[in-house]
Amino acid sequence: MITILSPAKTLKMDKVVNASLYTKPIFIREASSLIKGLLKYSPEELVGLMKINSKLAEQNFMRHITWEKEHDLFNSKQALLAYDGAVFKGINADDLNQQQLSFANKHLIIFSGLYGVLRPLDLIQPHRLEMGTKLKNKQGNNLYDFWGNKLTIYIKKQLKIQDDNTLIDLASKEYSSVIDMDKINARVIKPVFKDYKNGTHKVITIYTKRARGLMSRFIIKNNISLPSDLKEFNEEGYSYNEYLSSDAEFIFTR
Repeated sequence: MITILSPAKTLKMDKVVNASLYTKPIFIREASSLIKGLLKYSPEELVGLMKINSKLAEQNFMRHITWEKEHDLFNSKQALLAYDGAVFKGINADDLNQQQLSFANKHLIIFSGLYGVLRPLDLIQPHRLEMGTKLKNKQGNNLYDFWGNKLTIYIKKQLKIQDDNTLIDLASKEYSSVIDMDKINARVIKPVFKDYKNGTHKVITIYTKRARGLMSRFIIKNNISLPSDLKEFNEEGYSYNEYLSSDAEFIFTR
C-alpha cells in the first residue's frame, strides 16, 4: 500500500534532525533541468509565472541561484521534516522514531513540482514550484507534461515492487492528477474528511489538509498495510462513515 501526498508551500530549514537517516531524491537530474529553466526568469517574471508577490519572487529567484545539484546535510533537509504546511503539522514528523521514519520512506510518496516524487527522507533544498505552474520545458508547456509519464511509470513500478495494487490518495487534485490513474493498474482509495456545518457534512479545506496529515501519521505509526484498517482512524473527532462511503472513497465525518 502506497500513500501519496502534496508538498507544502512553506518550509522549515532551520535545523537538521535525525541526521543519520536520509536518502537522495530520485529525479535529481530532472530537478536540475527545471532549475536551469527557472534561472532564465527575473524576479519580475517569476511574479507572473508563479502567481506570487514580489517579495516571494525575489526569495525564489535567490533560491534558484543558490540551488545545488549535490544534496547533503549542509545544504538540504529531509522532505518530511522540512515541509511546514497544515498537512505536515498533522504528521508531526519531529517525534517519529527511526523505525517509523523508515516505514514512511517505503510507503509514503510526496509529489513535487520540482523534484517529481520525494520519499519522506529524501533531502530537499529551499524551493517553491507548484505542479500547476506553466513552466515551458522540453516535454511541453507545463509541469504535467514534464512529469506525467515519468511519475506514472514510477508509481506503477513501486506498487509492483511492494506486490500491492492499492494507492491511498491523500494528495490534492493539483498533484494527484499528474499521474494517469488508469495506467497504474491499482485500486485507488481517496479518504475524504467532512465536517458538519449548516445541517450537512461539507469538505472544509483548512480542516481537510490537517486531517490528511493526521491520516498519514496514523498510517505511519500503526504500520498500516491493509486499506480496511484505515477505517479505524478516529483522530480529532473524525470517524469512518459507512453510509456515505464507497469502495473508492472512504468518508470520515465529525
